[in-house]
Amino acid sequence: MIRQGEYFAAHEVLEDVWRAAESEERDFFQGLVHVAVAWYQAGRGNSVGCERQLEKAARRLGPYAPEHLGVDVTAILQQVAAAEQVVRSGLLELPQPL
Repeated sequence: MIRQGEYFAAHEVLEDVWRAAESEERDFFQGLVHVAVAWYQAGRGNSVGCERQLEKAARRLGPYAPEHLGVDVTAILQQVAAAEQVVRSGLLELPQPL
């Protein structure tokens, strides 16, 4: 859903997964929630919300790098870092997640 630009729907699904996850997996899924919400906030023009969500995503996903549950966490963290640079430059046109 994130790759297809369905950020709000991705947030809803991932939030359900996060809440049902075992405690050692919750930060991973919550990090993915933050990724979806960051892109959603960018689309709404909310730079502060976007930046905060990107920071939270990096913090929660970092410990799971390089890979977790078949997800290339390092690649996601690189996308989050690139998005942070865009937001810091004053723009909200984030690159499409891969």
